[in-house]
Amino acid sequence: MHELAIAESVVSSVLERTEGRTVSIVRLRLGKLSGVVPDALMFCFELATAGTPLQGSTLEIDVEDGRAHCRTCGVDFVLEDAFLLCGCGSADVQVRSGRELMVTSVEVG
Repeated sequence: MHELAIAESVVSSVLERTEGRTVSIVRLRLGKLSGVVPDALMFCFELATAGTPLQGSTLEIDVEDGRAHCRTCGVDFVLEDAFLLCGCGSADVQVRSGRELMVTSVEVG
C-alpha cells in the first residue's frame, strides 16, 4: 500500500515546517489521476501521525478532476479516470492536471 509511504512523507514534511507545534488540520489537494485512494490515505495518515505533534489532527482532502487538452480537435475536457481519450476519438491528449498531491495548508494550535 503506497498510501502509507505517502502519509509518512506528508507527516514528515509538515513536521519539518511546524517545528514541533501541535497541528490540528492538514489539507491536501489530490488529483483523481494520482493513483492515490483517499480513504486509504486517511487511514494511513492516522497511523503515520501516532506519537507525533500531528496525532489527532484531521486530514482534509480536496479531490480534483483531471483535465486534458486534445491536440487533434483543440478541446479542453475533464478526465474522470486515466482513460485518456477525447470525445472526438483521439488519444493524442495532453494531461494538464489531475496528478497533483500537495499540502495546501496546515492549521496549528
